[in-house]
Amino acid sequence: MPTTPVLLELDLTHGLLESPPADPLGAFRARHTPVLGSIIDRLREASERAEIGGLIAHIADAGLSDAQIEELGAAIAAFGASGKPTVCWTEAFGEGGNGTGAYHLATHFDEIWLQPSGGLALTGVALQGTYARKALDKLGVEPQVHARHEYKSAPDTFQRNSMSKAQRESYQRLADSIVEQVIAKVVQQRELDEASVRAAVADAPLTPVEAKERGLVDQLGYRDEAYAAIRRRIAGADFAESTEADLPEVEQRFVHRWSRPKQEVLRERVEEELARRGSKLVRRAKPGIVAVVPVEGGIMPGTSGGSPFSGPTAGSDTVCAALRKARADDDVAAIVLRVVSPGGSYTASDAIHREVALAREAGKPVVASMGTVAASGGYFVAMGADRILALPSTLTGSIGVFAGKIVTKGALGKAGVARELVETGEHASMWSPTRPFTDEELVRLDRWLDDVYADFTGKAAAGRDQPLDVLEPLARGRVWTGADAKDRGLVDQLGGLEQAIDAAAELAGRKRKDVTPKRWPDVPPLARLKPATHSDAPNASLARASSADLNALVGAFAAGPERLLAELAVGLGVLPAGPLSLPGITRVG
Repeated sequence: MPTTPVLLELDLTHGLLESPPADPLGAFRARHTPVLGSIIDRLREASERAEIGGLIAHIADAGLSDAQIEELGAAIAAFGASGKPTVCWTEAFGEGGNGTGAYHLATHFDEIWLQPSGGLALTGVALQGTYARKALDKLGVEPQVHARHEYKSAPDTFQRNSMSKAQRESYQRLADSIVEQVIAKVVQQRELDEASVRAAVADAPLTPVEAKERGLVDQLGYRDEAYAAIRRRIAGADFAESTEADLPEVEQRFVHRWSRPKQEVLRERVEEELARRGSKLVRRAKPGIVAVVPVEGGIMPGTSGGSPFSGPTAGSDTVCAALRKARADDDVAAIVLRVVSPGGSYTASDAIHREVALAREAGKPVVASMGTVAASGGYFVAMGADRILALPSTLTGSIGVFAGKIVTKGALGKAGVARELVETGEHASMWSPTRPFTDEELVRLDRWLDDVYADFTGKAAAGRDQPLDVLEPLARGRVWTGADAKDRGLVDQLGGLEQAIDAAAELAGRKRKDVTPKRWPDVPPLARLKPATHSDAPNASLARASSADLNALVGAFAAGPERLLAELAVGLGVLPAGPLSLPGITRVG
């Protein structure tokens, strides 16, 4: 009896998660949002299944980053290369907004449908800086923040009234690089010439008729018509003219809700376990694990978790423990450090960098896979890997440092609030927001910034195997796209997580089919609930992660209004999370 074909569906109206939330409440809230890695895995598996007829996606402006679009797009294109039809549809590519990102993703499908009442806002990319010095002056607030060097523009939000020449140069190149990549993809996928695509960008927003006439979309129609079209393609040439009612049935299934038959998966697991134990009953090579260790969010000391204001954090205790466990596990053939982080703490980043070095010394290859952003501290943790992969639009580099404080004495005085200090120690109140730095303290601050910058650039040069005088001009706090970073030797290869796993298998001397990627640490749910017996226990660094949101909230309120405002400022992207943080870059188009 013939099997009913399966039509896979991808609904991007809820966005995508980089990884599943660690805490139960977060997991419940995100239960309808697919995870990027899971979508990519399912598409790879489905491309080889005879019962899978094709893929249809609802493209929406759901806030996907350029790097997520590139990674997901590559998986969709690979699925389509298996010969299965791929169709996307949307009401509009940017209704009253910018549709460049959504259209970039759409170009990876072999057929694009646009609702007749929609439009195509292929208008390019705009980046925005925010400057609050005048407002702070009016409030009586004095920023005292120093940076290394001119491109480390995070303090500019507080200390300038306009964009600096260096920041403008950096931002312009970022925008140019992203648009170049989008145009190149449209030219490749739509088989158009570059001049006509650039003309479309200049003329956008385009009406649906204009978009179709220029070859940017294939069909104008509604959801029902797009679904009927792909069902005809799945049914074959005999049904090309059939009405929707006459088409054979298909089983619709969301990509992230589809899986191979349970019996097949169970059989493979049994075979892998027997092979792991060296059973003579299974004549196959012992499979190796590629441990995928996430560094997601701001990098901070302690356990991974998150703040209710600033989102997820990558705790150095959690990441380092995962790297130690992977280093000690004989079944782990290689490690992929998956970095999606704007950086943060210098000491936490350095601790992770040390564990990467120890893993390599132990003979475990380490490949860094950069997602949407891997900059400043995010670059610090990656730069010591055997190989670094980034997406073309990944924001990376930002090799620099800044530090200082916001002095609130004037603002408190205007509000009628007075604070006085009693201290023992020449510099006990150095970091108090109620007084400025002394001249001697500024000298000490600058000396520390110079030391951190020298350490950062020195380790980057060693990790990249470049002379310091070659690497340092690429540093100075400047942010690069992944494409530009590759051209300058800051990363080795362009690609996503799948390509990083391929590279890890290669460095481990394995074939890709002989390794199994696993998110690491691989701690069973029940083990997470048990008390840890020592600091290297698998669940030790996870013990506080589920309560991190509550602890952060309680701590912020308990520490007073200044701490609470600081937490809010970090979450809004106004205040960076640490001395190795990416400057706040706002995408407005």
